[in-house]
Amino acid sequence: MKKYSHIVSSNPSQPAAKAMLHAVGLNDKELDQPFIGIGSTGYEGNPCNMHLNKLSQEIKESINKNSLTGLIFNTIGVSDGISMGTKGMRYSLPSREIIADSMETVVGGMSYDGLVTVVGCDKNMPGALMAMLRLNRPSILCYGGTIASGIHKNRKLDVVSAFEAWGEKVSGKIDEEEFQCIIKKACPGAGACGGMYTANTMASAIEAMGFCLPNNSSIPAVSKQKNNDVIRIGLAIKNLISNDLKPLDIISKKSFENAMVLITALGGSTNAVLHLLAIAHTAKINFNLDDFQRISDDTPYLADLKPSGKYLMEDLHKIGGTSAVIKYLINEKLMDGNCLTITGKTLSENLEEMEMIDENQQIIKPISQPIKKSGHIRILKGNLAPEGSVAKITGKEGLAFKGRAKVFDSEQEANLGIQNGEVKKGEVVVIRYEGPKGGPGMPEMLKPTAAIIGAGLGKDIALITDGRFSGGTHGFVVGHISPEAQLGGLIALIKNGDYISIDAEKNSITLDISKQEINKRKLNWKAPNLKVKSGSLFKYANCVTSASLGCITDKF
Repeated sequence: MKKYSHIVSSNPSQPAAKAMLHAVGLNDKELDQPFIGIGSTGYEGNPCNMHLNKLSQEIKESINKNSLTGLIFNTIGVSDGISMGTKGMRYSLPSREIIADSMETVVGGMSYDGLVTVVGCDKNMPGALMAMLRLNRPSILCYGGTIASGIHKNRKLDVVSAFEAWGEKVSGKIDEEEFQCIIKKACPGAGACGGMYTANTMASAIEAMGFCLPNNSSIPAVSKQKNNDVIRIGLAIKNLISNDLKPLDIISKKSFENAMVLITALGGSTNAVLHLLAIAHTAKINFNLDDFQRISDDTPYLADLKPSGKYLMEDLHKIGGTSAVIKYLINEKLMDGNCLTITGKTLSENLEEMEMIDENQQIIKPISQPIKKSGHIRILKGNLAPEGSVAKITGKEGLAFKGRAKVFDSEQEANLGIQNGEVKKGEVVVIRYEGPKGGPGMPEMLKPTAAIIGAGLGKDIALITDGRFSGGTHGFVVGHISPEAQLGGLIALIKNGDYISIDAEKNSITLDISKQEINKRKLNWKAPNLKVKSGSLFKYANCVTSASLGCITDKF
């Protein structure tokens, strides 16, 4: 069971290693047990992560009680909600790679036999899972859980409420006092953003893939159930070590299909496309944009969850949680229950004793009466996005849009333009040079979309970008346009007043100008210099791939 750690704890030719392990407080019994790294993404600056170091201590106690030796280490995080709309958001997506690299480095460098990752925010989860797959040692992912809802005037609030309140304020719908009340009440404590935004989307997807314990993804952060959730981990990781069951033994193309079915049914974030592509690359499994569209075509959108719906993750938990939805989708033959999980059992076996989802609940619509018969995530292609783009179309925004372009060369320009009333009904807002290289870092842009929604223009304006969107974004939006502007993609050549056509049924996105005009504009276009000249973002810009490949950094 000490497949790796025996090198540093039992090898007589490594006395210094053993001496240093004694120095950290390990006794002979603990040295003889398997070493389990506990990778925490806990830090004080973000509600999603602020409680994770405490959870890590509880997990360590659970591990130690099962004759294993738990050793906690920490890695980084970037709060999307806090950095949103600032230059700091450039660091968010690159943090996924840093998290994966750092977890791989510690576990590999310290010869740990297994890994438990303790995660809370958007990039934590895919980064942690990528590290688990690279290391291929017995591993479990533990999600810190969703935040409780805020309340104002009998209305449930979450972080997106604060962004949309800004749009309401600048459009004159609410005053400063009301604005400040919403901000103060939106996020009441620890936990990840409450709707089916990227954190809850990825936690749910990872449960569908079998890498966390049943219902871990929907148990609220501040609850007695979360304490019970984490004390399960010691026995679970011991079983994995005993049976040498590893991530690459569990993952398969069916795992990815299950994840995408669940994401589609729940109305999850478009960021899941980027992350699942990167995870698939790490696992060396062929899963591409065409697979997303295929599954979206065949899967109904069922969940009345924010941002496009009414309810929050805490509400879903009250009706049985993610596991109840998975069981329902397996029974309806939409998910494959035969896929292996970290329990050593299949998805179906994990859920045998779980009750079926209550027919009288209002959150998950029946298959016979879906919110939309096909999925909300659409992979659009056309002359504007020959490599692909990702739209989030629930049907509430309409299924097609044609309008004149209003072009901005950065998110900051767009935010000012929206604030100053420059954007008019019927226009297609274009935000470019915000892609993986051009951003750099492909920042999320919740601020402009929330401002549009807050101003009451959600059904009257489309927005397209080579950047990406928060899981909290809704409206007629298309992101991930590839190739990006920085590389000379057609989005770089759009001029104000050009007509753009978007069709979420034909899955097309087109700049309505002639090939001759396109060629003429290409001759006059020159790539701008990168916005950074050194540091981690410079390294990222020089090695990151297209969004159509998942913005990976290890494909050479």
